[in-house]
Amino acid sequence: MRPLNGMDRRRLLGGLGLIGLSGCAGLPAGLAPRAASGAVSGAGTEPGLPFWNAIGPIAPVHATLERLFDITVCIRPFRAQGPRLDTETIGDTLIVHNYGHGGSGWSLSWGSGTIAVSKAMANSPHEVAVVGCGALGLTSAILAQRAGAKVTIYAKDLLPQTRSARATGTWSPDSRIALADRMAASFPALWEQMARTSFKEYRNFLGLPGSPVEFTDRYSLSDAAPGHPSPPPPPGTLEFADLGDRIRDISPHFTPVPAASNPFPTPYVRRSSQLVFNVADYGHTLMSDFLLAGGKFERREFHSPAELATLPQKVVINCPGYAARTLWKDETITPVRGQIAWLIPQPEVNYGFYYRGVSVLGRRDGIVVQTVAGGDMRGYGDDNETPDRAEAEQGVATVAELYRRWEKMRRG
Repeated sequence: MRPLNGMDRRRLLGGLGLIGLSGCAGLPAGLAPRAASGAVSGAGTEPGLPFWNAIGPIAPVHATLERLFDITVCIRPFRAQGPRLDTETIGDTLIVHNYGHGGSGWSLSWGSGTIAVSKAMANSPHEVAVVGCGALGLTSAILAQRAGAKVTIYAKDLLPQTRSARATGTWSPDSRIALADRMAASFPALWEQMARTSFKEYRNFLGLPGSPVEFTDRYSLSDAAPGHPSPPPPPGTLEFADLGDRIRDISPHFTPVPAASNPFPTPYVRRSSQLVFNVADYGHTLMSDFLLAGGKFERREFHSPAELATLPQKVVINCPGYAARTLWKDETITPVRGQIAWLIPQPEVNYGFYYRGVSVLGRRDGIVVQTVAGGDMRGYGDDNETPDRAEAEQGVATVAELYRRWEKMRRG
């Protein structure tokens, strides 16, 4: 659920990474870029961005409680060692595990699924079962079809009812993927393989009708200069793996926005671009691809691993997400709670930003407002899936405060 990539997370936000903004046309004059006067930072002589890289007018988010139409909670399945990708046999059934990706399920799904499917197809089975219809289940099922198997997905819920559907929807391949001191020495290379495989696959979804996957600009807004010392982490803070430097060649970098080109009411701004998964349309695209290729879905809930051995398919790719903690009695999974407040979509807001502990991302299916103060430890160990209305309202209020500040700056 983290908007900025791992390599910039701690550098920009002291252990926290989040979302940003992009330009749009036909917007209120009050939110057009500032003239090169250095009104905010006082650096009026600093050159601005070249015309081909300039920031266009910014469409305002209508941050009012009247437009808050939903609050969702997602429980990320975090494993200190990293995702579970091993195999085991129950009776005469081969089980290939594919779960425990923390906040990186969507981002790593194609790469992780590729590893799981290669193990599942080792003996060229004619049929394969997939347990789970979330991000990992759907992509594993499609990859198994591509490998030549007939595939049936068994799951309690279709994607819109899964926890995967409540994700932030941004490229975050090392978001709570492992602990730095618990992952195996070989894991960084394996993670890189998964990240690169997934990133390349997403190229195939760019430009499709409905924009299931697209790039949008991201901005980090701050009143403190880059490099400003951060307070020491509180006792008990864990060190999560930060692997982003391994894929810097495919990850857009964050760069400072010069004062002369800064349209925001904060003196320090950094900009990048990131992949966005418009989960509603992307999930619909995946399910349609699966069914059109002859895939079958059977609604079923499992209560013990032994039940998987009763399936007619004798190779099962196991993608239950957080449910693995109960189904497999897997105490290595730690819940990490994340909540999203949803504002009514605005087509002109195809951007996101991070401001004062709140992350905002404009998606086709709504504007994501997420309180993320506290970094990777926020929600750690919390399995409460009850929406917190007060948290949602505070997040929306912070976004509204940004635009009030902007209006005050405009009026001088």
